[in-house]
Amino acid sequence: MLSRGRISSDRVRSLIIAATVVTLAVLPGQYAAAQSASSPSVGASSSGSATAKPTIVFVHGDWADGSGWSSEVAQLQQLGYTVRVPANPLRGPTEDAAYIASFLNSIAGPIVLVAHSYGGFVITNAATGNPNVRALVYVDAFIPDLGQKFTDLAAGSCVGGDPTKTFSFVSIPGGVDLYLQSAPNPPYPGFAQCFANGVDAQQIPVLWAEQRPASVNEFSEVSGPPAWAAIPSWDLVGTEDHVIPEADQRAMATTAHAHISTFHAGHLGLITKPDIVVDVVLRAIRATS
Repeated sequence: MLSRGRISSDRVRSLIIAATVVTLAVLPGQYAAAQSASSPSVGASSSGSATAKPTIVFVHGDWADGSGWSSEVAQLQQLGYTVRVPANPLRGPTEDAAYIASFLNSIAGPIVLVAHSYGGFVITNAATGNPNVRALVYVDAFIPDLGQKFTDLAAGSCVGGDPTKTFSFVSIPGGVDLYLQSAPNPPYPGFAQCFANGVDAQQIPVLWAEQRPASVNEFSEVSGPPAWAAIPSWDLVGTEDHVIPEADQRAMATTAHAHISTFHAGHLGLITKPDIVVDVVLRAIRATS
């Protein structure tokens, strides 16, 4: 028999579980609204009026992770911006766009959405219909139109040749994961020249070792209604990009009516020229604030 005022361990466990269920039942948008109401946003004054600084969300591409944006994140945080870098699942446009769309719904207030490489395919779908997304910024990225597939946009790519010479294949339940091979295997010029040209030589083996795989689903799924049809977009084109050649980037950006600028960089310009990336992001913010 328990003495009065004491609660059994089973009762405590039940209370914790009940509280957790209630918390998980709160919709992301409601949670974000509650958070916004309870604490001032970045840039808000003591009187409660906000300057409406956007949250900047970076989305990475294939064979990479969010650390590629580290320099941009640090610079923008120093300028007082809230910055988020969600993990792109790399499971294919359908699943990835749904995940990023859900992540965006958890953010209150305006958003500037920035993507690299395959991440451009993802944000083009994830931002559709979200009124909080004020600008799209593509950095050496794919910008699909309605009905296009990844393979439609990668014909001139250094990874777009014979897949058996470009990728290592890893079977997983229900599919296949793809890793970029390291050594040249013509027509594939190798990881260093195809994916990481322009990056410091000592960093290239590390990037290759740490790459995250792309699902084979990415190459067959169709893009939906593009967000750029309703949201202003900017495209920063690397003139030495071998994964998405300059001509292909310009063609996609022109279709999307994007503001185009260029920089002398390979596919990983986000790593080698972060200052220029930040400058374009700030231009998009100023134009849409």
